Amino acid sequence: MERIGRRGFLESIVGLGAAGLITSSGLDARAQQAGAEGGRPSGKLPARGEFIIRNGYILTMDPVLGDISNGDVHVKNGEILAVGKNVKAPGATVIDGHKMIVIPGLIETHWHMWTTLQRGLSGDRAVGKTPGDSEPRDDIEKEWPVNYGYFPMSGAYGKAMLPDDMYWGTLLGATEAVYSGMTTVHDWCHNVRSHDHAVADMRALKDVGIRARWSYGPYRGMPAGTGIDFADVERLHREWANYSNDGLISLGLSLSGATSPEALARSQKEVETARRLGLPMAAHVADSDDAKPGQLEALAKANFLGKDLLLSHMLGTTPAEIEMASAAGCPISVSPGTELRIGFGTTKTAEFLDSGAVVSVSIDCTPLIGNVNLFGILKLMRNAANGKAHDEFKISARRALEIGTINGARSLGIDNLVGSLKPGKRADLVMVATNHLTMGLFTDPTHMLVESTEEADVDTVIVDGRILKRGGKLTALVPEQIIAGASGSLDGVRKRIGTA
Repeated sequence: MERIGRRGFLESIVGLGAAGLITSSGLDARAQQAGAEGGRPSGKLPARGEFIIRNGYILTMDPVLGDISNGDVHVKNGEILAVGKNVKAPGATVIDGHKMIVIPGLIETHWHMWTTLQRGLSGDRAVGKTPGDSEPRDDIEKEWPVNYGYFPMSGAYGKAMLPDDMYWGTLLGATEAVYSGMTTVHDWCHNVRSHDHAVADMRALKDVGIRARWSYGPYRGMPAGTGIDFADVERLHREWANYSNDGLISLGLSLSGATSPEALARSQKEVETARRLGLPMAAHVADSDDAKPGQLEALAKANFLGKDLLLSHMLGTTPAEIEMASAAGCPISVSPGTELRIGFGTTKTAEFLDSGAVVSVSIDCTPLIGNVNLFGILKLMRNAANGKAHDEFKISARRALEIGTINGARSLGIDNLVGSLKPGKRADLVMVATNHLTMGLFTDPTHMLVESTEEADVDTVIVDGRILKRGGKLTALVPEQIIAGASGSLDGVRKRIGTA
């Protein structure tokens, strides 16, 4: 089989007839026009149907069904009807699973997706200083924010982003998520500067067809004394049927995060609003291992902890605080890629697991980690934990895969729907090719997935019964068109902040 490689994402052009694109030159013109005019992708998501995957190596991630060699998965109208050997499915379209590992779709639980527009822009110098400078330079603003670190850069770009820019950033991220094997993401949107910003960001998720939680968050640089627009949250909750994409997208609320008395007072209203509306919550806590101590304990004393509060990072927590979070049932999302890249420390994955907490994994933001291959993030998470523990066997490959599938579903409260392959659940699944050069020796499938899988090895991605990637190519969305639209959007943002 011809290997697609990373260029495959750029060249995965399918469904051109439906999109009205006949030639590559016509595609380029249409794509450039989309970027210049803020157009929308013209691909139409495929309909759900009835099909059966035959003769695949199935990792169900279900303790009863287990692993099934040469197994079948029967799907109809988005529901898994049967999983096993020699499943009868007269009339169903057959998808050949030979030389494929079939798994539940990967589930990501903490991602600021709008920042995908800033990929590669988190640089190597702090604000006001360059390597070798003993004092801040007065003329540094002339280069702003070229080569600056994540927080000043993303703050400057976020402030300049219009609703349409939010759309293109999240659309680019969500499309790569599907291409990479993710079927569910947690779009933790911390740049909601208006109702239109929120709606545009959510529209991108709908256009891609991915399953998601969308969490309404405070934006960086919010004026002192202000907070989340609760009236807007109430409005979205009231009108959620207009945004949910038939239930694929759910609404959540992210907390302000700081633990000063003033910040806790704001967060108190956030928590009260979320619990009154029945919305799950999320919060950044102790995101560096040298963070001010006692942040988690402050949330516990304020009665914020519970199964409805997803905690991210938790690097600066004590063993006692980890036990508090676990005892309260708080799921914990780890971000090994960004935590290492930004210098915050090494994730406490093993400590969280040892406490009994439900642990999942996240992308966090692409300006810090580049691509969004969650298989690679699982590998990094496992290797970092084993290295920290000086134990080759601290976290097994299967445990890592559980973190990326069923634990992700538990963290988002959707394990009744997805996260494992069993009859009655929704058909969110991925097929990974094992006849590529880097995957060409079939050994232990869990090790192959966690240690070797790249984005181009993901052959097929199915979300709620819709086949969004097949044969290594996206079935509806046109990558060149999306890249052109995002590029045009980025050019506009740069002009507004004076870096074009």
